[in-house]
Amino acid sequence: MSVKAKYQPVLDLGLKLNVKDGDVSEENGVLKIKGMTATPYEKNLLWDKIKEIGGEHPSDIKANITVEDDSVYARHTVKSGESLSKIAKHYYGDAMKYKQIFEANTNILKNPDLIHPDQVLVIPNL
Repeated sequence: MSVKAKYQPVLDLGLKLNVKDGDVSEENGVLKIKGMTATPYEKNLLWDKIKEIGGEHPSDIKANITVEDDSVYARHTVKSGESLSKIAKHYYGDAMKYKQIFEANTNILKNPDLIHPDQVLVIPNL
């Protein structure tokens, strides 16, 4: 199996995340990838996928992933049935961090219990 085939799920995720300025090359059994994600959260998703495939310190891949907007952790489009606590659990692993998401979005939210599908929320860096 080629190293590119091994890490194909990483490349597929990059396409799904619309990574910009992407470049992929293979040299002496090492896959070199670079690109720019929109937010730190997306960069973390790519690194998590790399580690899932290659282990904590993979030697057969070199990744240079930059971030376009690091002023926020992520931007989230609300889906039907979601709550701020569910969104906080997804991004931070802690439902109680919903307060930080609410505070970062008081320009569009007046009540933390009232969010609507298709609202785009800022998920702040903690």
